[in-house]
Amino acid sequence: MPQTREIEIREKARNEGFDVVGFTGAHLPSEIGSGLQAYLSAGHHGTMAWLENRKEQRASPDALWPEAKSVIMLGLNYGPDADPMQKLTRTREANISVYAQNKDYHDLIKKRLKRIGRWLCENHDCEIKVFVDTAPVMEKPLAAAAGTGWQGKHTNLVSRNLGSWLFLGAIFTTLDLTRDEPEEDHCGSCRSCLDICPTDAFPAPYKIDARRCISYLTIEHKGPIPVQFRKAIGNRIYGCDDCLAVCPWNKFAAPTKERAFHPRDALKAPLLADLARLDEAAFRQMFSGSPIKRIGRDRFIRNVLIAIGNSAAPELKAIAGDLINDPSPLVQDAAKWAVQEL
Repeated sequence: MPQTREIEIREKARNEGFDVVGFTGAHLPSEIGSGLQAYLSAGHHGTMAWLENRKEQRASPDALWPEAKSVIMLGLNYGPDADPMQKLTRTREANISVYAQNKDYHDLIKKRLKRIGRWLCENHDCEIKVFVDTAPVMEKPLAAAAGTGWQGKHTNLVSRNLGSWLFLGAIFTTLDLTRDEPEEDHCGSCRSCLDICPTDAFPAPYKIDARRCISYLTIEHKGPIPVQFRKAIGNRIYGCDDCLAVCPWNKFAAPTKERAFHPRDALKAPLLADLARLDEAAFRQMFSGSPIKRIGRDRFIRNVLIAIGNSAAPELKAIAGDLINDPSPLVQDAAKWAVQEL
């Protein structure tokens, strides 16, 4: 009996290393667009203007590409081999978000999506477009619609089989594929992700105020980190995994098999003292191929200095003091605060 296109696509995706595959239509319910508008109107996106730009296209794939009939959603497990929250007590060391401890996932996933897309066009006479977090595409609602998981109360995707650790990619296609059933919400009465947040970034379940989120503050935010959040940041110098790490569904999670996502030794527990001494050239060399490189040396050192200020380690005061005269006003501000705290 000949295989269906959907079975062939799933097999191809599995062979490319993807852990989950689902199919949905090239549209989203109107409430997704309404929710996006409410999020933007409340200013919860902070300075991420790209979320507001082309919001109509973001609200539905067929507005982004009218010829699209289906969306293939794919997920790649990046689960850690240990609880990342164990690092929060080691205050002389830097805590880097699990996803950023090795290669930039955008590059790896996009290459695989293109290979699948090329195969799809050659074998099924269609057109495709591939997206990995860099276009006006709402990957998480699409992934939920495709049955790969559901959006938890922390707004991230949760998988019954892999927990909260999934990178997502999308292939838009002119093929009319059989849709998968959406996954039901299995959060129940659990509030673990909401209650663990150090900065109270969740005004309500399923809603996040990025302006209070440590991932936003240490990655997307370009200015000085507001003083009210600095103590809560602790030693998190790039991103935050707390709301993901405490999800009970992680009991089904498994460490990633993808070697490119295994943490580099240099980034497992780097010393704050060493990171604070990085100049521009050393920063670029250390983080070549890493998503961390995209925030630049000045924002990175800003984050390191906030962690130093929270370290309660007197020996780091001199290192922070040396950066008070750094050419970057951003670094100067964080250095002065760190010295004051120590």
